[in-house]
Amino acid sequence: MTVTLKIKKLTDKAIVPTYGTQFSAGADLCNAEEAPVVVEPGETRLVHTGLSFEIPEGCVGLIFARSGLASKRGLAPANKVGVIDSDYRGEVMVSLFNQSSLTQTIEYGDRIAQIAIVPFIKAQFELADELSDTVRGEGGFGSTGTK
Repeated sequence: MTVTLKIKKLTDKAIVPTYGTQFSAGADLCNAEEAPVVVEPGETRLVHTGLSFEIPEGCVGLIFARSGLASKRGLAPANKVGVIDSDYRGEVMVSLFNQSSLTQTIEYGDRIAQIAIVPFIKAQFELADELSDTVRGEGGFGSTGTK
């Protein structure tokens, strides 16, 4: 499935997102800041993409970590998954958290996260006195085992 997504470059240095492969679900977002962004261990820094998006109604933009950046350098979005609603028109920024013990530097053009455009279902919440029974019932964390 393909959808046209309007984007606006807020700076000449902004880099249009690209997909790594034909079947990639997320398009790479890049650092648009000319000066290196230094992220100390345990620190969170907002990194500018220089882009704003017009996400179609009924869809959401979800910002995820890039697996290599997270596993090799310890840099991942601080909020784990960023949510960009379809009515937001401001700059998309990524709050990168350094979970490693080393100072990390993000250079201009580095791929910092990925965005996936995902359709969603909006719920109408209805209060109920009872919910239907299931085999699992109220079993929570760890209730289905580990193997």
